Amino acid sequence: MLLSLHIRNFVIVAQSDIYFEAGFTVFSGETGAGKSILIDALSLTLGQRSEPHFIREGADKADISAIFSPSAAAQQWLEAQDIEIADELILRRTIDRQGKSKAFINGTPATLTQLREIAELLVDIHGQHAHQQLLKTSAQRAMLDAHGNHQSLVKSVQIQWKAWQKALDALQQANMNKEQQQALQERLNWQLQELQQLKPGKNEWAEIDSEYTRLAHASSLLEGASQTLNELDNDQQSLCTMLAHASARIAQLMNKDDRLKTIYESLESARIACVEAASDLSSYLDRVDLDPQRLEQTEQRMRAMFDMAKKFRIEPEELYNKQQELSQELATLNQSVDVEALQLAVNQAKEDYMNSAKSLSQARAKTAQTLSKAVTESMQTLAMQGGQFEIELQACEPSAQGLETVQFNVAGHAGATPRALAKVASGGELARISLALSVMANKAHQVPTLIFDEVDTGIGGAVAEVVGKLLRQLGDSHQVLCVTHLPQVAACGHHHFEVCKVQENGETLSHITVLDYTARVEEIARMLGGIQITTTSREHADEMLKNAGNNAAN
Repeated sequence: MLLSLHIRNFVIVAQSDIYFEAGFTVFSGETGAGKSILIDALSLTLGQRSEPHFIREGADKADISAIFSPSAAAQQWLEAQDIEIADELILRRTIDRQGKSKAFINGTPATLTQLREIAELLVDIHGQHAHQQLLKTSAQRAMLDAHGNHQSLVKSVQIQWKAWQKALDALQQANMNKEQQQALQERLNWQLQELQQLKPGKNEWAEIDSEYTRLAHASSLLEGASQTLNELDNDQQSLCTMLAHASARIAQLMNKDDRLKTIYESLESARIACVEAASDLSSYLDRVDLDPQRLEQTEQRMRAMFDMAKKFRIEPEELYNKQQELSQELATLNQSVDVEALQLAVNQAKEDYMNSAKSLSQARAKTAQTLSKAVTESMQTLAMQGGQFEIELQACEPSAQGLETVQFNVAGHAGATPRALAKVASGGELARISLALSVMANKAHQVPTLIFDEVDTGIGGAVAEVVGKLLRQLGDSHQVLCVTHLPQVAACGHHHFEVCKVQENGETLSHITVLDYTARVEEIARMLGGIQITTTSREHADEMLKNAGNNAAN
């Protein structure tokens, strides 16, 4: 559940620290006092997009933190994201004047996507215009699927639909471009055959270029190596001989002065290196030979590779990769023009889609029956006695959404035939049905905190009292927060906050205050009677609070 909300420099809120409890909490206040600002602030910590105008006038940045008691599902999500798990879950968001936003989860930098993901496990916000969304068939379908927990089936259908459409596109493309593909196939075959005849090796150009350089300069290599070998080790004046004499001489002198030891070691090391170099040169001369025939072969091979590279407008060292590329391209093309194979792929993809879509249809039909019954029962307590709600599934052409459209039908009173919600429901009826659906959905899914932002718009009187009692009842199993302008709803809250505007140093600010019983009587009396509060309105407010189960001792 939501434990507290800490707001700094957000819109007209300079600083506010709000602490919440379990049960049903209401927020009330004059129009424009900033009641919905609280919902907007909380929404930012839940991943809503930010805007620079959210920052209070004169401040550099807005800073909002929401602290929750993490549910088991939230803890599992944190563990999967490798984010520290603590007794409290802190979601924080900052926004600066440049529009830059930063998000944190338990102090760890987070993305908006991560905030939205964990928000789904913590809070469900039912906005003041949510009932208008119900007029859209897409929203009706989404609500049915959410209530029935069809998410995995919906995702499977969408994946299978994409696979089917992709297979169809491949088949259609193959049929449309068959002649072009055949021409391309012939060209690729011809190019690949030429390369296969040449058979370029993976690193052949580098190797043959090195060999050519060696063969072309064999004479100078032999002459230079022989001369160097003579200088190193061939007579009494060679380097090896001279180093050996020098080393032996210093060795004798070292017996008389051990400070010559390092010099001796250096000379000996030089002598050994000279002997090894002479040996390596001798071996090199044994291998190097003048080979005009091999040189000619190498020149021909290099010329062939160079000519082929010029034809393909690439470098000679790229010939091997070009051969692999053409081979892969031709293999793909051969597969794509195999119309029979593509048709089989289409048939299989369609079968997979239909299996998934039929499973979704069956699940929707079952959920539609149970949800229709539950909402119909709820309507009887919301001043729609005899009313009926039914969810109609109409078969349609296959789509990413399945094999049917979802339509909410309603009859506002007994004897009426249920018709499409958008055509027959008044604003008040729509609000009540929306509330009933929301309550049913939240009973089915245990999101800990439910927020209702002026969902009681369009209702009043006895219906408002019923709505208040319904939300209070929901507060027994969830933490429920509700922004309301109705005294009947406000009286049903376990806890009550008042939001008001004040003038401080020429600046308009919004203040949030928790109300005790006496203050609640005054606030509800104001909601009942307007600016002029009378004794009668206070008595009425007191009676409403007590009838809802609240008293001065609470």
